[in-house]
Amino acid sequence: MVTGGIRQLAWLVPVLPISAFFLIVFFGKKLPGKGAEIGIAFTGATFLLGILCFVEAISKHNIVEKSMTWIRFGGFTLQFGMRVDTLASMMFCVVGLVSLLMQIYSLGYMHGDIRYTWYYAMVSLFTGSMLVLVISNNILLMLVGWELVGVCSYLLIGHWYEEKENSNAAIKAFLTTRFGDLGFEIGVIFLYVTTHTFNIGQIEHLVATHQVNETAITIGCLLLFCGAVGKSAQFPLHVWLPDAMAGPTPVSSLIHAATMVTAGVYMVARIYVLFAASHVALTVIGVIASITMLLAAVMACVQRDIKRVLAYSTVSQLGYMMAAMSVGAATAGVFHLWTHAFFKALLFLGSGSVIHAVHTNDMFEMGGLKKYMPITYATFFIGSLALAGVPPFAGFWSKDEIVGAAWSSGNHLVFTAGIITAFLTAFYMGRCLSLTFEGRYRRLPVAGAASDDHADHGEHHLPHESPPSMTWPLIILAVLSVVGGFVGTPFKNAFHDWIAIPGAEHGVVVPVMIVSIILAIGGLLIGFAMYRRAPYGFGVLDPLERLGPLYRAAVNRFYIDDLYIKGVVRPVQYGLSKFVYTVLDRKVIDGAVNGVAAGTVGLGKLTRRNDERVIDGVVNGLGWITNKTSYGLRKLQSGNVQGYAAGLFVGVVVLAAVLFLRGGI
Repeated sequence: MVTGGIRQLAWLVPVLPISAFFLIVFFGKKLPGKGAEIGIAFTGATFLLGILCFVEAISKHNIVEKSMTWIRFGGFTLQFGMRVDTLASMMFCVVGLVSLLMQIYSLGYMHGDIRYTWYYAMVSLFTGSMLVLVISNNILLMLVGWELVGVCSYLLIGHWYEEKENSNAAIKAFLTTRFGDLGFEIGVIFLYVTTHTFNIGQIEHLVATHQVNETAITIGCLLLFCGAVGKSAQFPLHVWLPDAMAGPTPVSSLIHAATMVTAGVYMVARIYVLFAASHVALTVIGVIASITMLLAAVMACVQRDIKRVLAYSTVSQLGYMMAAMSVGAATAGVFHLWTHAFFKALLFLGSGSVIHAVHTNDMFEMGGLKKYMPITYATFFIGSLALAGVPPFAGFWSKDEIVGAAWSSGNHLVFTAGIITAFLTAFYMGRCLSLTFEGRYRRLPVAGAASDDHADHGEHHLPHESPPSMTWPLIILAVLSVVGGFVGTPFKNAFHDWIAIPGAEHGVVVPVMIVSIILAIGGLLIGFAMYRRAPYGFGVLDPLERLGPLYRAAVNRFYIDDLYIKGVVRPVQYGLSKFVYTVLDRKVIDGAVNGVAAGTVGLGKLTRRNDERVIDGVVNGLGWITNKTSYGLRKLQSGNVQGYAAGLFVGVVVLAAVLFLRGGI
């Protein structure tokens, strides 16, 4: 443990946005900005504190760790605390910056929204929850942040819950990630039983000194990775993320760029000493990551919805990050997380700017927008080049390092998937640029055109550039998408000096770099040329439809969603529920009660009708008691969010006071 320095105050990093949540809930609607000013101010303070922590961390290269007792029961003591090193400090900066810019952007995008104040409250809580996960010094507290992020994402994706599509998307995201979280939770328990500690540093020490056998390490890693598969949308639990586009576009940028979807990658990097000790676990990660990046890239190539293109792109890029972990290049994976946060947030916010102007998500109804939206076009173009891996933009340096590491490690599966995905990524971004910004404007001037931002303006004029509150975040992110990768070039890889995760890192492979550049430029040009003169209007054919079965399979998500619905959802809805009713309820329960009733009365004193009345009385009586009891209990739930928040706030204050008096932080 190291003391001293600004990082002693790092506990404020998650506390500030969480405090903003309570303040916005209590006072937001009474303020001129309806609570937005609180969220922006507190997130700005979080970002600045994160920068100070990062500067101190990279200058001192040490770990600041503080813990306090949470629960003491007999010989069992449960602590929670913070672990602040360069990795955590880097995440402070990334999460803080993206959250700050998307909140500023939302001033224009979400203006007039019916739940404007609640939106800013939830974004603040979401940010704080992610930072709790980042700062945690033990896997149990990490689990707390992990689950809070999941709940917040559910509420934000379903922000416009009046439409069934949006509420379904939120439920799908929650249930899918929860399925993966179950493995994570079992993994946390398993590691505690194995190591007798939740503390990350202590677990790493036990693994490094070979005090934990490899079988136990493998089981623990695979269970924890289940959570990463859900949160970071890896195959086969990737299905929730594209549907999450139902939420507001700024939320998409926050979730898909720097927060929730990177939680799984961060978790693996945070305890990489554990994963590196299991060859089986790394092999499994490599196989899943390879399938994920390639499958998602293919699906991105056939999307008409601009946000879905970026959503599948996110899934694919997360596959790159996980693939880096599997070949021993964990720092390269984190470096890609760093650059991806900038250019993917830029692309999502850029797509939001386009949607805000044309009121449709369909790229085939756009076109020619570079004439009307020059700032959005220029910044989106930069983000596309960064994502495609064109030098010298940020995405090139991080993506190329991962592909080079896969080649050097001899992992042919990861290398092949990575190099093919690099071409497909460039292709679908060239396609996206052409359909959206080139040619002529194809949008029919129909009043009340629906879009994901619920705009129903009834306007009949040409699109125009977004307001400054939306364009300035684009400009800032565009600059970072250009310069953000220079901290990790092969010529001076400062990022590796900052984020020194143990692992077999690899140097630059010049032939691989040359091939990667050729594929990136070639893919962009092909996609650009193929769609530059897209035909007019909705319902036109995509040239890729000539691929026949492959195109149809990609459009239908390779039927994975259908498999889940027909193989899991419907059997539970109709098969299991029918079995419970007809067999358990009517035959087992009613039969048992009938037997008890007949045996009790005996000697034919009751007729069959009387028997049935006894049965119905017992079974339905239990239901009646449950109904009346729940009716009374539900009065305790007023539905007043301010009341709930007040109770929670008072509880936190009391708990903090008790812990302080006992000698806590």
